[in-house]
Amino acid sequence: MALIRIEHVPATVKMNLPLYVIAPDPGMMHGLPLRERKVLYLLHGLSDDASAWSRYSTIELVARQYGLVVVMPSVGRSFYVDQPNGQAYFTYLVEELPQYMEDVFGILPKREKTLIAGLSMGGYGAFKAALLHPERYFAAASLSGVLSMAIMSTHPNDERQPEFKHIFGDLSKVNGSQHDPMVWLQRVALNPAALPKLFVACGRQDDLYPLNVMFNAACQQLGVPLNYHEEDGIHDWPFWDVQIKRFLSLVLEAN
Repeated sequence: MALIRIEHVPATVKMNLPLYVIAPDPGMMHGLPLRERKVLYLLHGLSDDASAWSRYSTIELVARQYGLVVVMPSVGRSFYVDQPNGQAYFTYLVEELPQYMEDVFGILPKREKTLIAGLSMGGYGAFKAALLHPERYFAAASLSGVLSMAIMSTHPNDERQPEFKHIFGDLSKVNGSQHDPMVWLQRVALNPAALPKLFVACGRQDDLYPLNVMFNAACQQLGVPLNYHEEDGIHDWPFWDVQIKRFLSLVLEAN
């Protein structure tokens, strides 16, 4: 497998961003070129960057097993949100980055070949992309994801509150806003058959576990299909490494 680091300046973000791509070597393609392969957009968490998945997990071995192309972007601490300062990280993720992959690698942005997944903040970004643009992805995973905005308004003494306020605006009003995963669910519940396959995993000892339980309950109430998995575990790489394999096994071996 090739691990490629790219430095580029997206028009939507207007600054240099590193991008990591895992791709099969020519000798491993077995007649299936890059443009015809399934692509996994794999998103990092709040304190990481594009290198994290390749450094701390076995994703390269998993990509080799399934013949996947894995695209790992960097978005800083943006929560994959279009920022008030004009840096449009969400637009970059769902529009400019797939176009870049087509222009540079010839990888076509076909729904039936595109997956998205992420951990923590990246789980939030992955589900935002999948629920607001279900036409782009056939499967999505959130691992220990921030799947409710309740955490923003119920922890007023969190030292990150000023940072979150810059991203999301008035935190007392973020529940029920465009940034709220529960709002995304309510929209897609009108046509659940059009949704990607959704997978959520969270450890019971994770601080974000209550948010994931809330999200699962909301899916059940709204009739949104969700493959929900919980087990003993904390907010760490050993848990995420196991769960990304679980997700890919579920959605790729079923096809």
